[in-house]
Amino acid sequence: MGGGGSALRVCADHRGGINWLSLSPDGQRLLTGSEDGTARLWSTADGTCCALLQGHESYVTFCQLEDEAAFTCSADCTIRKWDVLTGQCLQVFRGHTSIVNRILVADNQLFSGSYDRTARAWSVDRGQVAREFRGHRNCVLTLAYAGAPCVEEAVAGGLLVTGSTDGTAKVWQVASGCCHQTLRGHTGAVLCLVLDTPGRTAFTGSTDATVRAWDILSGQQLLVFREHQGSVICLELVNQHVYSGSADRTVKCWLADTGERVRTFTAHRHSVSALKYHAGTLFTGSGDARARAFDAQSGALRRVFRGHAFVINCIQVHGQVLYTASHDGALRLWDVRGLPPPRAAAPKRSLSRLFSNKVGCAAAAAPLQPA
Repeated sequence: MGGGGSALRVCADHRGGINWLSLSPDGQRLLTGSEDGTARLWSTADGTCCALLQGHESYVTFCQLEDEAAFTCSADCTIRKWDVLTGQCLQVFRGHTSIVNRILVADNQLFSGSYDRTARAWSVDRGQVAREFRGHRNCVLTLAYAGAPCVEEAVAGGLLVTGSTDGTAKVWQVASGCCHQTLRGHTGAVLCLVLDTPGRTAFTGSTDATVRAWDILSGQQLLVFREHQGSVICLELVNQHVYSGSADRTVKCWLADTGERVRTFTAHRHSVSALKYHAGTLFTGSGDARARAFDAQSGALRRVFRGHAFVINCIQVHGQVLYTASHDGALRLWDVRGLPPPRAAAPKRSLSRLFSNKVGCAAAAAPLQPA
């Protein structure tokens, strides 16, 4: 199984919990957003802090790192754009009237979701609202974007998919701001959302303990995945398999096209709060303050990473290093060399990027316990 390896480096510069961790597309930098109201840029080469991003007036809820700019959103109702070389704030996006919970940069547009029940599209260059998406009856928790040529010409400009605590997901035409479809079926808040690469199918996870698959163009519910016993907190979609992490302390693997459950990953002592698939290994982060590495093919536990004091909110993998960010305020770097190779060659095609959502984890889980 493998024991708990020592961290290569512990980065404890933040003075509050880390809510999110983003890896740049080129793999050279990491961005952390914290309860202390700051974000920090880190080098993946040696784990050193490259820049301190200061300016938000409340805690940072989420962040996204691009090669040339960093983006953060906050409980201060704003979004900020930063220079990744100097740490200077380049733009402040104002307009939301409550906590901005999620942002997404795609096709030179910035999308945001807020507790004010709206999602918005912004011009990345001008910092102005280009479109407002109104219709949810409660907080917008998660976002995904399907851009051209993923979707048909009838929805030129792309589609934005939002999940909410009102129990629905909505599909919006970005060009017009109109609601294209409302995806109804969940009986609890939609906590996480992921799209397949063709941009036609959305998978949503909810506090109702189900995962559901939807055709986003027609609004039809395609499948319901019903074996979890607690809230579905995070999703990963890769190699035509859906991985769902839950408050029931398990991860389940499902066939994306049929909904058949093919594997269950156990050993967690608390809610599963983060997932990342990498090179045949499924990495998980948990409310028990530990990260784990499983053989994705067999489900066997290969390694446990111990050292954090509280829930692990986000994980990333680059090269031979696992990065974990925790509510204890630390970013830890772990050596993942020596993990047994997967038993079978992974399928060639990966279907999607992860757009999971961590808001609601605290509500879905019991009080956190130190390791």
